[in-house]
Amino acid sequence: MRNYVPDIIILFIIIVTVTIVRLVSQILHESLSEGPNLVAPPVADSEPKPELSLSQLIDQKSKEYSWLLRLMVNLFGYLCIFVPGVLIYKYAKRTKYMERSDRSHLSALVKFCYSGSGTDSLDRPLDSQSGAAKGAASKRTTAQECVLLCYCLVGLMGSYLTWGVLQEKIMTQEYEGPEKRKSHFKDSQFLVFSNRVLGFMITAVYLVAKRQFRHRAPLYKYSYASFSNIMSAWFQYEALKFVNFPTQVLAKSCKIIPVMIMGKIISRNKYEFYEYLTAVMISVGMIFFLTGSTDESKSTAMTTLTGVLLLTFYMIFDSFTSNWQGELFKSYSMSSIQMMCGVNLFSTLFTGASLAMQGGFYSSLVFAVDHPKFVIDCIVLSISSAIGQLFIFYTIATFGAVVFTIIMTLRQAIAILLSCLIYQHRISFLGVIGVLIVFLAIFLRVYCNQRLKAIKQRHQTAPSGGSNKPRINV
Repeated sequence: MRNYVPDIIILFIIIVTVTIVRLVSQILHESLSEGPNLVAPPVADSEPKPELSLSQLIDQKSKEYSWLLRLMVNLFGYLCIFVPGVLIYKYAKRTKYMERSDRSHLSALVKFCYSGSGTDSLDRPLDSQSGAAKGAASKRTTAQECVLLCYCLVGLMGSYLTWGVLQEKIMTQEYEGPEKRKSHFKDSQFLVFSNRVLGFMITAVYLVAKRQFRHRAPLYKYSYASFSNIMSAWFQYEALKFVNFPTQVLAKSCKIIPVMIMGKIISRNKYEFYEYLTAVMISVGMIFFLTGSTDESKSTAMTTLTGVLLLTFYMIFDSFTSNWQGELFKSYSMSSIQMMCGVNLFSTLFTGASLAMQGGFYSSLVFAVDHPKFVIDCIVLSISSAIGQLFIFYTIATFGAVVFTIIMTLRQAIAILLSCLIYQHRISFLGVIGVLIVFLAIFLRVYCNQRLKAIKQRHQTAPSGGSNKPRINV
């Protein structure tokens, strides 16, 4: 007779954890409700006043510090996923739950999450796939190469320029609702949730269509990259409340520095002199831009400092994401679509659980009902984000990282120009010099990287008669 006790214990862990989180969130709601100046959104006199959700209560706090309280509540909501996951892992390891002979759907799911499938990630060997891709590339004519390059260029530019314009619009512009009342949308996590849900659905459909169901990596491995990914996205959206979009775009270029730091910590990477030089140039250019750019709506010292702090956190988490994903690619050789699907799956679970805990779904849906234009912007934002990720993978696989970097650098320059034209940001001459320094450093980095690769290839093909080490002068 099958033993159901382990399954019951696992379900009990999940139920108890979710119940505790709900109780604590209710306590937080009641404590915040006792504060002053907490007024529900205006409604008709005949209608009862709705009770404010936890998300709405946080929104009514001081603008400079409400992001910190919202961050703490978001992190607490993620515990709905983290805590049961850790407890189930400890229990399954101690009781050897995954080695049981009497299999059930729950035990199969637990094994898939913590052990992986133990088989190859694709129906075909990865080496044969990469070889097929190289063979297809060698058979393409020059005209076909140009068409594909234009396709990637238009896809990346169109999706990410649309995403950037709508991102700034949603987080900074007012939407007109009933009775001509104007209000801002404030819940950044709902935007992260909507983007990740659509991304997961698109990649899941692709994997099913291509029959790429299985992979060797334990599913929980994606949770680390997912957590850092949603945190970086959340900080990115929140930063727009305190700094303008051109500042954010230039700050993204500075993430090379934390990426290098994370690479040393996580992967023990070594970097060339030109990489350090271009990192310093980017930092100097960013300082010039921050000094020479002004935004009258976000001009106080407190808001500027808060915006820089949020952008710093964004770069730290984003750099961890790329390095951790790189380690997963090396260890398990999954496809890029599988990586995107796994990360988006956990991102959906994390943000969905947190939104449900603090009532973010309710407040965001109410805002969407009152502001139909917001619904259109949110849908287009999510679609452009998901399509942009697919174009990233396709461009890198077709033309390599160098072409992709050049396209995205041009996209950043056009995004700054569009933002200044549409939303009328002012940038002084010093700010323009800072922008030029940043983009010069990026192109210099790409050039030096290609030159170093060429030198190494020549040394590998040349007869081994000397002990000269490949080096590059900049």
